[in-house]
Amino acid sequence: MFGEMIGLALAQAWLDQGSPAPFTLAEIGPGRGTLMADILRTIKIVPGMAAAAEVVLIEASPHLREVQRAKLGAIRHLEHVDQLPEQPLFLVANEFFDALPIRQFQRTTEGWAERIIALDGAGRLAMGLGAPQAGEPAPLGEIREICPAAPAIAAGIGARIAAHGGAAILIDYGNWRGRGDSFQALRRHQPDDPLAHPGEADLTAHVDFAPWPMRRKRRARGSRGCGGRGNGCSIWALRRARRGSRPEATKGPEPRFPA
Repeated sequence: MFGEMIGLALAQAWLDQGSPAPFTLAEIGPGRGTLMADILRTIKIVPGMAAAAEVVLIEASPHLREVQRAKLGAIRHLEHVDQLPEQPLFLVANEFFDALPIRQFQRTTEGWAERIIALDGAGRLAMGLGAPQAGEPAPLGEIREICPAAPAIAAGIGARIAAHGGAAILIDYGNWRGRGDSFQALRRHQPDDPLAHPGEADLTAHVDFAPWPMRRKRRARGSRGCGGRGNGCSIWALRRARRGSRPEATKGPEPRFPA
């Protein structure tokens, strides 16, 4: 149901913008291709949309590229957002940004020190602190995280949409100017010490949406950010707009989504 609702939301955005053709239908960090498969199945109910879509997956892993081709067939792969075609872009990214590398800084008595990974006396990976730097006051021991790549990627998506039209749905865990240590690991579907099994666990950190260009005034360039919405509110809004029957049984586009 989740992928189906995302597909319907993208379909409504496509209809609202005059059904541009051709257009790029893209996903960043598509994993095994399940979400894109659901989206492609769903947009078949919208006359002309599937035929106009040029599917692009942004994926760096050669192994996952093969998995995605096996599920989706002939698709185009790219490595970076800035390689996307110069045409209308309708894009989704589900839990992509929380997997990007982060930097952590901890407030000490001498200033802000970057947390680094080093070896302890037993030769095991452990957290350490770099040289302190000056910075704004904060409670002793407070940790702050930054993800240098995330705002640049979000801005790149926005620039494409501003220039050519389209929409992006970015779904992730995070907060607005979050504080604290959110660096975590999942191994075999269970929480794990992020340093205990390098290369065997999925590492993530909460996304700080504050530096993203979502609420800044960029309307002169033709794009508009809608800000952030909680997952529960977003899914409920999409469910309300969702038609009651299966996509294959629906004869046309269903009700418009709430603004």
